Amino acid sequence: MKLLFVHERFGAWAGAEANVQWTADELGRRGHAVALLHGPGTGKGEEGWRATFPERYPLPEARPMPAAQATLRATLNAFHPDVVYLHKMSELQVIETLAEASVPVVRMVHDHDLYCLRSYKYHVFSRRICTRPASWFCLFPCGAFLARNRAGGFPFRWVSYRAKRRELRCHRRFSRLVVATRYMRAELLRNGFDARRIEIHAPVPRHAGAAAPSSFTDRNLVLYAGQIIRGKGVDVLLEALARVRVPFECVILGDGNHRTVCEALSRRLGLADRVHFHGFIPQAELEDYYRQASIMVLSSVWPEPFGAVGLEGMRHGLPVVAFDAGGVSEWLADGINGYLVPWMDRDGFAARVEELLRDKSRARQMGGRGSQRVAEQYDFSRYVSGLESMFERVRAEAA
Repeated sequence: MKLLFVHERFGAWAGAEANVQWTADELGRRGHAVALLHGPGTGKGEEGWRATFPERYPLPEARPMPAAQATLRATLNAFHPDVVYLHKMSELQVIETLAEASVPVVRMVHDHDLYCLRSYKYHVFSRRICTRPASWFCLFPCGAFLARNRAGGFPFRWVSYRAKRRELRCHRRFSRLVVATRYMRAELLRNGFDARRIEIHAPVPRHAGAAAPSSFTDRNLVLYAGQIIRGKGVDVLLEALARVRVPFECVILGDGNHRTVCEALSRRLGLADRVHFHGFIPQAELEDYYRQASIMVLSSVWPEPFGAVGLEGMRHGLPVVAFDAGGVSEWLADGINGYLVPWMDRDGFAARVEELLRDKSRARQMGGRGSQRVAEQYDFSRYVSGLESMFERVRAEAA
């Protein structure tokens, strides 16, 4: 098949970008022709993306909409894809052009951008998780029509509710929507999508060979890997760690716009000598951290669509401690391969971390069960085969 990937970034950034590259790599290895229509570069890992996508079609950087639409139409005419595999794309006109094209479109729904004006599916002040569909409630009392302007200048930007409704209508015309969990499927159903067009394919991380298990040393290393943005709850993690009464060290891998706030909070809580922010770490260098850790923590307070980083911890035989938010409970069984802690319960989170640091035998047992679960249920090759089969069905239906 000829598969055109569409994504708003070019290069490494977060979980969505890793999934794009890994999936395209494997599909290319299996003999499919893959190309990429993309937005601006991230400045990270771009050389690897060039190797994955030898055929690339960049959208105009200034993004005047007629030019972006013209680039998309020219790409479809030049590459002649059997299926378009759409990932993240914030430009509505590009999405509308895809909805009108004759080629079938499959959308990978990585997060809540599609049906949430704020994109993180919780209330801005309380961070309480929203359980409503996109509706007038988004305007009042949520006030999601105003969002932070991270591009500089005026501190706020306008978010159009009408445009969001148009975006949803376009997506209902696509051939398939791919989600990672039953939780995400329920969110799409809540927003009026056809159940027959929704498929669950959990985005399993790619890895080479068996993972070396953790050594569970007396270092008591607590590991966090992910973006440092407000929804990921690194600030809540720090407040929980300040309650842990046994010696420990915590390494926080990742970057984001909340990092400065979290570093200042770490100092105020007296954690500066025990919590270390190491910034963005290339995927190839993460193995050493997993081998040295005793616990993997997932502190997200937004409803995680999946939380694939938890699978990486489990693959290395680490127990995972996480807040019960979104789709996390679909791979983390409380008391089996780690602990699910009630949302925002800092005391409960601290107690579970402390329990596993004190009892390495229990930590090893839980880590072993997690490793077994990953081996049995989350295999990268099977994941790509599932996508392959779906693309074939979509192509046949279109024909």
